Amino acid sequence: MISDISIRKCTALDDFHRCVAIQKSVWGESDLEVEPYATFVVANQTGGQVIGAFDGDTMVGFTLAMAAIRGNTRYLHSHMTGVLLSHRDRRIGRMLKLFQRDEALARDIRLVEWTFDPLETRNAHFNFNRLGAISRQFIPNFYGVTSSPLHRGLATDRLLAEWHLDSKRAIAAINDLTPDPSDSPATIRLPAELGQWKSGDLPRVAELQTRLRTEFQRWFAKGYAATAVRLTPSGAYYHLSPWSDF
Repeated sequence: MISDISIRKCTALDDFHRCVAIQKSVWGESDLEVEPYATFVVANQTGGQVIGAFDGDTMVGFTLAMAAIRGNTRYLHSHMTGVLLSHRDRRIGRMLKLFQRDEALARDIRLVEWTFDPLETRNAHFNFNRLGAISRQFIPNFYGVTSSPLHRGLATDRLLAEWHLDSKRAIAAINDLTPDPSDSPATIRLPAELGQWKSGDLPRVAELQTRLRTEFQRWFAKGYAATAVRLTPSGAYYHLSPWSDF
């Protein structure tokens, strides 16, 4: 049920401390990469976003975004979103992103970007199929090798998601009007065994990272964009197409 969940901007120090607490719950107390509450203070003060999801008076999730500029384009870099395990699979992440979109458009900001791990295909499905984002850039080892147990000592390769907030593609996706992907000029496959490899065969995961890095960079250099993900029993397939709309 999501009827009791409310989404609002966070501007108070108490809210920022609660965001830090959720980080520690989601990513683990031992993760040395946790953002301090001062980061949330600065993001709020300088035109970024701190958005909270609340179940009654209890914060159960948040999104943190930084104000950004590239050339003459103002945009937001959405750095982090976390939802408590107790409130997963209740569409709270989507509620946070849609609030983020509305708040950005109200300030005439039409682009939000973020990075995500291409090995996390559920996140890719959400980003491409449910929000209407695309990706045209692969960033090898974006954060470097970190202390986070989530990264398992592997390179932090990332795809850069571009969410063009008022594009036809985004509007269709957030209204659940995007058909499931069926065909495209190019695909990149992740094997169904990936979950098992993550648990016990990290060298195989590292080999897969190398292949993905090569394939994504090759297609992006040709002017293609990743636009969808298809999840099947045999594995996950990134769908790519030539892109010139933006």
